[in-house]
Amino acid sequence: MKAYILIHIRTGEIREVVRQLRRAQGVSEAHMTFGPYDAVAVVEAEDVKAIGSIMADSIQPIPGVEETLTCLAVEE
Repeated sequence: MKAYILIHIRTGEIREVVRQLRRAQGVSEAHMTFGPYDAVAVVEAEDVKAIGSIMADSIQPIPGVEETLTCLAVEE
């Protein structure tokens, strides 16, 4: 299962947060973005519960992360 995590980051901390996202367990990609969100992380896990654990344990505790929105990818 794959999810796209849209992230609001505290001003001035985007580069550092993206660096830490790229090292976080379960995160396969992380990029700085333009628009209403500051970054996007691609998370891959076995199920929704595992994605929730990655969010709670690896992404939300990163200093500078203020808010997240999780978009689950749908397989065709």
